[in-house]
Order: sequence, then C-alpha cells, then structure tokens
Amino acid sequence: MPQNILVIGAGIGGLTAAALLAKNGDRVTLLEASSELGGCAGKFKRHKFLFPVGATLGMGLESGGIHERVFRFLGKPLPLEPLETVMEMIHPDHSFVFLKNREHHVHNIVSQFPGYESNIRAFYQEIYSTASIVRTMMDPLPALPPATAKEWVALAGAIRPAHARLLPHFNKTLGDCLNRHGLDQLTAFRHMLDGLLIDSMQTASEDVSYLLAAVALDIYHEGAYYVPGGLYRFAEIMGESIKENGGVLKKRRTVMKLARSKKAWIATDHRGNSYEADAVIVNAPIHLLPGMLSQELADQLKKPLLEGARSETWTTLTLYIAVDSSRLTHPLPPFRQISTGDGMAEGAHFFMSASLPGDLLRAPAGFQTVTVSTHSKADLWDTHEKYDVARETLSTRMLQAIEQQIPGFRESIVHLEKGAPKAWERFTGRPNGFVGGFPQTLDSALFNSISHRSGIPGLYVCGDHIFPGGGTIGAAASGIHAARSIASKRLI
Repeated sequence: MPQNILVIGAGIGGLTAAALLAKNGDRVTLLEASSELGGCAGKFKRHKFLFPVGATLGMGLESGGIHERVFRFLGKPLPLEPLETVMEMIHPDHSFVFLKNREHHVHNIVSQFPGYESNIRAFYQEIYSTASIVRTMMDPLPALPPATAKEWVALAGAIRPAHARLLPHFNKTLGDCLNRHGLDQLTAFRHMLDGLLIDSMQTASEDVSYLLAAVALDIYHEGAYYVPGGLYRFAEIMGESIKENGGVLKKRRTVMKLARSKKAWIATDHRGNSYEADAVIVNAPIHLLPGMLSQELADQLKKPLLEGARSETWTTLTLYIAVDSSRLTHPLPPFRQISTGDGMAEGAHFFMSASLPGDLLRAPAGFQTVTVSTHSKADLWDTHEKYDVARETLSTRMLQAIEQQIPGFRESIVHLEKGAPKAWERFTGRPNGFVGGFPQTLDSALFNSISHRSGIPGLYVCGDHIFPGGGTIGAAASGIHAARSIASKRLI
C-alpha cells in the first residue's frame, strides 16, 4: 500500500531517497529551503556564467556505480565517457597526473621516486586488492551500523569468504599501511596521498580508516567524469523523475517544526503550511534536527546522531571565478589540485575545477568558469575581525599559488566572488558553513558511523554526515538506505 512520505532537503541524499520512493509508487513530497536543488552539488548563475556550488567531479557513473544504478532504476541513464586523465596534482617538489588506468598510474608515480619502486608497487597492489574486496559490498550495499535484525541479516548475507582478508585491517589507518611498506617517511609521496584523501575522506593518511582509504584511492580508476553543466544535472534528473512519478517538489520551504501525532508525522514550514506523512526523511543538516523537534522527541534521537549534531566539521572558502580563455596560453584543465606544502587546509591545499571549453551550459564561447575551494577550521571564522582576515588571507594565498602555476591567470579574470562560511550557511542552511561530513577516522567510520535510522520510528536521516559519509556517492547511498527502510525492499 502506498505511503505518504515527506523528505526535507533536496540535497543528493534527499533527492535519491525521494526519487526511489516515488518510482516505487509512494506518495512523496519533497521540501527544499532554497530556490535550487542539489545542496552542495547545486548551482548558481551570475550574469552569463553558471557556477557549481561545491562538488564538481562526477563519480559513481560507471556500470554498477551508485549513481548509475539509481539513474538506471529511474529509467534516466546519463551516458558519459570517463576521463582517462582524472586530474593534475601540483606539489612543491613533484607534479603528478592521476590516470584512470591503474598500471599506467602506478608507473607514473614510481618514476618520480627512484629507489622506492618495489615499495610503491607493493603498496598499490595491496590498496587495489583491498579495494576490490571492499567493493564487493557495493552491490548489496549493507547499512552500517546495523540497527535492526533485518539489517544484521542483510550484512551477514553480504559477507563472503574473501572478506576475512579485511579483518586484520579493520581498525588500522592508511598510515599503518604506509609504515608496513616503508613509505611513512617518503614525505612527497605521502603528501600526494594526503591531498587526495582530504578532498574525499576529510582527513589525511595518519588518521583515515584504512579500508575506506583504499576505496578512496582506487575509486577514481573505476571512473571519474566531467558532467557538462555540472553535478546539478544529477539533481535535475532526480527532480524530474520525482514529478513524473507523481511526487510533489516544493522549493523555498523551510521546515521549522516536526511533531509526532498518534497516527502521523506533522511538519510545519516557515510559512505556516503543514504536511502530514507516515514517514519523514531529513536531508537537512543534522545540526538543525534537534531544534525541529520537541525536547521529548529530541531526547529519543540516537546518541551518535545527537553527538554529531553538536560537533564541528570542516568549513571552506570557495572562489567562483570566470576567466577569458583567450588571455591564457592554454585553456584550463577540468580538474587540478594545488598544494604549497604547508598543510592540507587554509589555502595551502585546494581543489580547482574549470568548465571545459565548449561547455556552453557553464560559460559562453571563449570563457571558462572556475571553482576553487580549500578546507578551513571553523574557529578561524568565529568573530567578525577574524572572518574578514581569513577571507582575504585565504583568497590571496590561493590566487598567488594559481598565478605561480598559470602565469597571467589574474589578468584573465572577468568575474570573481568569494563563498565564505556565512555564504555557505545562507545557501545550504548548514550552520557555520560546515561541509563535507565528518572525517572518516576510525572513531567515525564504518560501525562508528551515524545510522540513517534516527532512533525514532518513522524518522530517518541521510546526507554527508550519515553512513557511508561525504561526497555525492556517500550522500546517495545514505538516501538509498533510508528509502529501503521505508519501502521494506531493496529497490536497487
């Protein structure tokens, strides 16, 4: 029998859950506080330029990938060719090119470290082997931590004999693996890995969960994609599907209150409108959830969820730039990391993505739009004086580093604006501009993750703070888990 489902927040997690349930035949209403879909994978326009808000590199579109499975289930495939060259990685002493082909990639890396070839090859052989085993869990996609007998059964059913090989590494970090292969003191190599991990796992090799790091370092080889226009296309596809399957999608609706009657959930938005539902999925920032509930209900939330709602994550400074490509020697590559060697945050490491020439969804002919983002600690922005200093300091640091790599870059800029934490808070509703989810350390990953089950019957959560973690793949997976729990079927 169809259920009335309310989804709060049209980020990738909420859209995934809503689209799956609407396709399943449930009556879905999706409320989004902003005027755009996609959350941190959304977009905005300035004059003739379109900018991705945050996420830019497409993942999970390969056959069997999370997004590919969702779009296939919805009957809306998104056929794209994977990038053979995924990104450039610019470091003080070495420059690397991340290649899709694993063998070519490793050959490229070892060529820069004479004397360490056997160590590095053994390291990557282990990483790729581990990732291939972990990836066998991607098809059944069990939920962690298991919260019901059915979830425990699903997890047990997903386990294969090969998974026994993962047990010795379950409570290890990638740093342990580097030590084992004699690479812990190879600073430039480790710094390169840290640059990849901070962008995907929100932490570096010393603390990141080994099992998740193996997948993170390998997943680019499975398929990384440039999506014309940007990743907001994911949001548009799912939004279209929701409406085609009878769902209701309302923008500019901020849910202020969630209450539970004997028979249903009642949500009230900022305009005083009420919505009744059998079940609710919250894709709003988890920091906001306790405030939506009465104290009695908030006290029923699971302890990890409550603790997460009180915790800080990274914030960011993002530069949104449009350039006149004719003023550059060469068009900008689509994806590039730049590190100055002074750490993984505060403008010393940043990710730079640019629209491809000819992507007229992003910029007119002869122009490219560029998104540049760096991690930053929230306490550097907690007063007005510190905020202004951090914004200017980090902006200058990143622009100088880009100019060193691309002479004439500053002269090519025709538009520039800065997305500091308060801008992120206004656009996405995330308190203090917290982005990216929790660092995937041993204390917060896998069985220590936050479950999609809130602890209150009929109330679910999804998004980058919920298992399996950040990025569009992680957010989508959490939405799948919420949808499965409501539908009581696998769906995909």
